[in-house]
Amino acid sequence: MEWYSDIVELIDLRSFSNLWFWIALAVVWSSASHWVLGVPYDMVVRARRVGGQAEADLEDIVRVNVNRLLYIGRVSGMWLIGITSFLLTMLVILGWVYEVEFAQALFLLGFPMTLVGCLSLATARRIEADQPKGDALRHRLGRHRLYTQMIGTVSIFFTALWGMYQNLSLGVLGG
Repeated sequence: MEWYSDIVELIDLRSFSNLWFWIALAVVWSSASHWVLGVPYDMVVRARRVGGQAEADLEDIVRVNVNRLLYIGRVSGMWLIGITSFLLTMLVILGWVYEVEFAQALFLLGFPMTLVGCLSLATARRIEADQPKGDALRHRLGRHRLYTQMIGTVSIFFTALWGMYQNLSLGVLGG
């Protein structure tokens, strides 16, 4: 039965003491910071350095992704808001009322990503309205990336604080 305890330890649902949770947190925020409105940020940097065709490619892919995001928002926006609100509320209740650590961890991952999703939709609307090109578009994408990184930094900070609190309180209380 030693293999069973090894498997349970590997997929332990006590998230804040599990290395896999922290790896997932790092990957989520690294990916969110790299993909700005679905565009890899290295395209923005290359367009700034090279210009020409790289700039045209950036403008094309941003236009396609902005149209896609706005279409999803217009067609399914109310449903997405309802489902997301339900899921986040469920995670809050499970996490903090019923003290399910896995639900707390999912909320601490999901809520800030919801903020990034709202930020992406707002940026997409602004890009559609203003139709920026060249430097103005790169500046807008850079600002979006900066705000995403700020949300990520605050999120990682509070998740780390809550995780340390959970680990220390369970260790001290023997929970």
